[in-house]
Amino acid sequence: MTRTVPIIAKSRSRGGAAPAGRRRAPAAPAAAAPEPRGRGVPDRLLGPLGVAAFLVLLEVVPRSGAVSPDDLPPFSAIARALADEAGDGAFWGALLDTLRGWGYGLAIAIAAGLSLGLLIGSVPFLREATASTIEFLRPIPSVALVPLAVLLYGTRLGSTLMLVVYAATWPVLLQAVYGVQDVDPVARETAATFRFSRWARLRHVVWPTALPYLLTGVRLAASVALILAVAGELIIGAPGLGSEIALAQASNAVADMYALILVTGALGVGVNLLTRALERRVLAWHTSVRTEVPA
Repeated sequence: MTRTVPIIAKSRSRGGAAPAGRRRAPAAPAAAAPEPRGRGVPDRLLGPLGVAAFLVLLEVVPRSGAVSPDDLPPFSAIARALADEAGDGAFWGALLDTLRGWGYGLAIAIAAGLSLGLLIGSVPFLREATASTIEFLRPIPSVALVPLAVLLYGTRLGSTLMLVVYAATWPVLLQAVYGVQDVDPVARETAATFRFSRWARLRHVVWPTALPYLLTGVRLAASVALILAVAGELIIGAPGLGSEIALAQASNAVADMYALILVTGALGVGVNLLTRALERRVLAWHTSVRTEVPA
C-alpha cells in the first residue's frame, strides 16, 4: 500500500501556508529609518542672517529703481545719517527722554496692574462687579486720550506717561486676574484648613501660580509701553525720538527719519530680549521654561 504524505506536513516542509484556522499574522512593514536632516545654518544664526538679508534688500531696492531714493534711501545713506545722529548730543537726549517715559510709565503700570489684579482676582464680588467696566475701558485706544493728555499736561513728559500707563496697565491687570483665578481650589482649601495667614496664602499658594501669568503681562506691557511712548511723542510733540522723527519728516530729512525709525525698532528688539531673559531667569523652576534632561 502506497503511503501518502499529508498535505499539511508537505506544506510545512516547503515553508508554505500555516494550517487552516491558524493564519499567520501579516508581517508589519519594516519602519524606514528616519533620515537625518542636516541643518546647514545653526538656529542662533538665523535671526542675524534675517536682519542682514533685510538690510541688503534695503540697499538694493532703492538702487534698482523699484522705489525712488527720495522716498526710501539706500541703507548706506541711512547708516551715514545714523552716524551723524550718533555724533549729536540732541539724539542722545531724545533717546534718554524716550527711555525715561517708557521706564516710568511701565513701572507705574506694573504697580497699578499688579495691585488691582491681585485684589480683583482674589475677591469674587469685585471680579463680577468690575468685569463689565474693564471690558468697556480696555478696548479704548490710548491715542484717543491725546486731547485729554495735552489739555492736562501740554507737551511735557506727563502727557506721554498718561498714554503709556493707560495702555500698559491692562495686560498686567488682566494677566494678574487670570493668574489668581487659576489657583488650584484644593490648594486654597488646604491653606484655609491649616489656617495660613493672608500673607502666607498670597506667598505660597497664589504667587507661584500667578507669577507666570504676571510675567507674560509684563512682557506684553513693555512692548506696548514703548509703542505708546514713541507714538505719544510723535503726535503730541513731547521730547523724545518720536518728536525727532516728526521734525526730520517736516524738514524733508528722509535719511535721518529712517535712521531714527531703525533706532526705535532696535529699542523694541532690545526690550523684547530683556523681558524674555527676565522671564526665563525668574521662571527657571517652571515647567514652561525648564528644559528636560535628555534620557
